Amino acid sequence: MEVLEVERFGREELFDALRETRLRGFDGARVYANATFDLVQSDPADLAPAQRYVLRAGVAKIVELRQALLAHGVDVFALDGGVFVRTSDSGEERIPVIPPLVEESHEPDGRTVWIVNDGIHRVFAARSLGLPINTVRVAGVPPEYPYYAFALANGWAEAIETDELPDDFQKKTYRDPDNYKALFREFNGVFPGVQKERKKSNPGFLRA
Repeated sequence: MEVLEVERFGREELFDALRETRLRGFDGARVYANATFDLVQSDPADLAPAQRYVLRAGVAKIVELRQALLAHGVDVFALDGGVFVRTSDSGEERIPVIPPLVEESHEPDGRTVWIVNDGIHRVFAARSLGLPINTVRVAGVPPEYPYYAFALANGWAEAIETDELPDDFQKKTYRDPDNYKALFREFNGVFPGVQKERKKSNPGFLRA
């Protein structure tokens, strides 16, 4: 991979954009309009995954991109804001690279955790390399708009590595299985391309 173009932006620009994030349902409510943002260095072991899988190719891509960007003075695990990147793999498209988002989440068992909302492959890659990673920590989300899935009860031990998602593989445990997409945070609306479309694998009762 060759890096062709890098454009940096700061944390305030990052936070301002994230405040415009809308939900897929609930009339597109701006879920973070009054939230609190912090950019902090996190130990991946202290973060709570909700997703039951990571794709090996996705993790490898993060590691490859990190190595390519280090030559340009950018460490994707230590971002103080974000970057738009154009590479030999992306053609004319500029890809946004931002820190993973972790959200304060109140779980049914009484725990309050920092759940990985976006960027599990980045967090997993840092964890695999034994490195900390800068994350955007989001607190003060309205209680009526919680993250749309619960944290895995056994944490990273439940997040499998796979080459491809099996059919009928349930990706997460959803708060509202009948309408789980309503609470989905549309980060692509503020940073187009930051959320990747994955294979639709959920069991049939969750595909509506």
